[in-house]
Amino acid sequence: MLSRSRPALVEPPALPEPRGPLSAAVIGSLRRGPEILPPVEQADPYGEDLQLALYCLYELHYRGFAGVEDDLEWDPALLTVRAEMERVFLGALRADVAASDGSIDAVDAELESLLVEPVDARGVSHHLRRDGEPWQVREYVAHRSLYHLKEADPQAWVIPRLHGPVKAALVSVEHDEYGAGDPDRMHAHLFAEMMRALELDASYGAYLDAAPAQTLAEVNLMSLCGLHRALRGALVGQFATVELTSSPGSDRLVRAMRRLGLPDAAVEFYAEHVEADAVHEQTVRRGVIAPLLAAEPSLAADIVFGIRASTLLADRFGNLLLERWEQNRSALLHPLPDAPELGRAS
Repeated sequence: MLSRSRPALVEPPALPEPRGPLSAAVIGSLRRGPEILPPVEQADPYGEDLQLALYCLYELHYRGFAGVEDDLEWDPALLTVRAEMERVFLGALRADVAASDGSIDAVDAELESLLVEPVDARGVSHHLRRDGEPWQVREYVAHRSLYHLKEADPQAWVIPRLHGPVKAALVSVEHDEYGAGDPDRMHAHLFAEMMRALELDASYGAYLDAAPAQTLAEVNLMSLCGLHRALRGALVGQFATVELTSSPGSDRLVRAMRRLGLPDAAVEFYAEHVEADAVHEQTVRRGVIAPLLAAEPSLAADIVFGIRASTLLADRFGNLLLERWEQNRSALLHPLPDAPELGRAS
């Protein structure tokens, strides 16, 4: 199907500013050539320095950066330091989430828990629906742009690692994410349209310099699991977490935007997810996870890990936003012009 929109010129984003010795060495290597990379062992696994460095190295597998040679995607030195950062990040996640007993029953229980929201649920979408302000909606969208402008790309890495009915079902969900053949209905395109309606910069990677570690970590988990065959079960768990929890959260965001009188073009992205992800929930549970566990029951523990790690990082991100907003402050490192606090968030 042909797009009704004029094709945009594809331009990779600029490299971000470093946030510590590790990201400085990585970004310097991308900008100028090989540099001596500092040890990774002492880096904070959830900190600004490691998360930015890891994000930059993963981005080489997506659209890259302006002025960075494509061949650096497979540079041995950069792949070596990336592996060390992955080990630190993955080790922290495994230490911070409860281990599963590896049973299929444990997977079923975990999926059921995703479908139950506590009566006193507290989260970003709940806040925005009840009390959110326009600047908070715009800020939330700026944070989420780091993923949604490449929505479904990290999960696409897992497709060749699956087989048979599992692959077919997952591809059917991905097909919807990419607009079911209509480029103007691609979820990344709808998100960009929402950004423009909210007077945000819809350029790919525009808010990388402003995104804190909590924002980057969620995207990094997707890339980490998608790029490693050994973590295919964790990627399916992460994917299931998004698809099973997205619909009610999207509905609250639609309500928030309508309450605030934001443009219809801003509402369409989340309105699309209310319906689409309700359908995807069943496809992921019955068409992806059930046959995957039937074929490879040993992946049960990894699926649970993917769900719990994804939830942990989503909670860290949500808690940051709610904490800052309760203080009437921005959670971006470089706040948007309409934020009440224009200093750098610390």
